[in-house]
Amino acid sequence: MTQKLYYKNYNEKPTKLSVITATYNADKFLPRLIKSLKEQVDKDFEWIISDGASSDKTLEILKNIGGINIKVISGEDFGIYDALNRGIKACNGEFYLVIGADDELYQNAIKDYKKAMEDGVDIITACIDTDNGKIEPNGGPRWLKAQAHYISGHAVGSIYRTSLHQKLGYYSRKFPIAADQLFVLTAANYGAKIKVVKSIVGKFSNDGVSSIDMLGTLCEFYRVQVVMGENKFLQTVLFILRLIKNFRKL
Repeated sequence: MTQKLYYKNYNEKPTKLSVITATYNADKFLPRLIKSLKEQVDKDFEWIISDGASSDKTLEILKNIGGINIKVISGEDFGIYDALNRGIKACNGEFYLVIGADDELYQNAIKDYKKAMEDGVDIITACIDTDNGKIEPNGGPRWLKAQAHYISGHAVGSIYRTSLHQKLGYYSRKFPIAADQLFVLTAANYGAKIKVVKSIVGKFSNDGVSSIDMLGTLCEFYRVQVVMGENKFLQTVLFILRLIKNFRKL
């Protein structure tokens, strides 16, 4: 696969926080995200965009952005987690934050995340807004909620120490919808220190793949829980109950 690297207003230097976005034909979503990044109180961050060879105006929009330290990589990929892996490898941040093209950050998000950074902390998680209301970290027992036991959400709601991937590997292409679940649970098993902050850092869109492909999401959630050692019988019962509950969405 070929990929092209665009540099626009980019300063290649170490930074505390990298914002990483995977895009594909996202021109209708980007203006709101760009606006939210430009309005950050703390502007000392880099934005890495890993684009899947968009054919709309995504790249045109990104190449004409000013006022943000931005790097754009474009080329075919194997899905969102492959794109995120590419972005992580290209970033210079001590921590990174994943945000979708249709998400947004509130003005104090970067400031609040950086304020919470300290030695020994590997994951920092905060509260997020969604179309269904506010989500806080520690949403229930791990056997029931998986990564939601630890964090509010993988995108928008948490930042991750970049060096974790050198120890634990990158997002698995075997889980095209729920690789984040696998990574967060693996990090927790490894002993990663997770810090919770109470501020609301942004809004997560409910229109992603995990919301649209309900059957695929439920299947991968089940697979991750079993792979991570949760009781298979209990997880099978929960899987069946979730299928029944979400029958109209399948």
